[in-house]
Amino acid sequence: MTAPVTADTERDEAPADEGGRPGVRRFGVLALAAAVVVGLLLGYAGGLLTPTLTRPGENSPEAGFARDMTAHHSQAVAMGLLAFRQGQDPEVRQIGGDIATGQQGEIGTMQTWLRSWQLDPTGDRPPMAWMPEGAGAVKNGLMPGMATPEEMAKLRAATGHEFDVLFLQMMIRHHVGGVHMIDGILDQGHDDDVLAVAQVMKNTQQTDLANLSAALKRLGGSL
Repeated sequence: MTAPVTADTERDEAPADEGGRPGVRRFGVLALAAAVVVGLLLGYAGGLLTPTLTRPGENSPEAGFARDMTAHHSQAVAMGLLAFRQGQDPEVRQIGGDIATGQQGEIGTMQTWLRSWQLDPTGDRPPMAWMPEGAGAVKNGLMPGMATPEEMAKLRAATGHEFDVLFLQMMIRHHVGGVHMIDGILDQGHDDDVLAVAQVMKNTQQTDLANLSAALKRLGGSL
């Protein structure tokens, strides 16, 4: 089973500079793509350290979290790559690249958990079924904070300052939803390794939220 590497391929041409040479941004995109792959491999390596003596079962909170957070993270990776490639503001591009590489590594860890538990990457239960009253947090099939296809299309089409503000707004909502899900596994989970990684995820996303909110304020946007 291979975990998804969620590079958005709809726009992978960077404009030429004034001398007609390919833009530096294209090299940056290739470098970030390589970093995302490295992050994924490191995530797999980290996930392999999970003990196998007491494996979470098919309907465990750990399995549900790993599956659902993989899907949630995949959208964040796609959004982060868009920001790195299309963002006008340097901080927006940096934040986007950091989120893409960091969350792709976490996807690798979660998918390796599932493999070590001898579970499929997807299950039969609805999204958020592992979390008490989690089904009520799913709106139109989307987990908390996730953007609709229409919102993702709008983000892809945006440019300049409009893109920067829209990305920050969408990623703040996405991270808030992700923290809600992480709190769920911290409350319901029993696997020590999963709980430790989940706490790191939460700490990272809370730091991201502070940076995203500060950047949004600086750019004159609001939630």
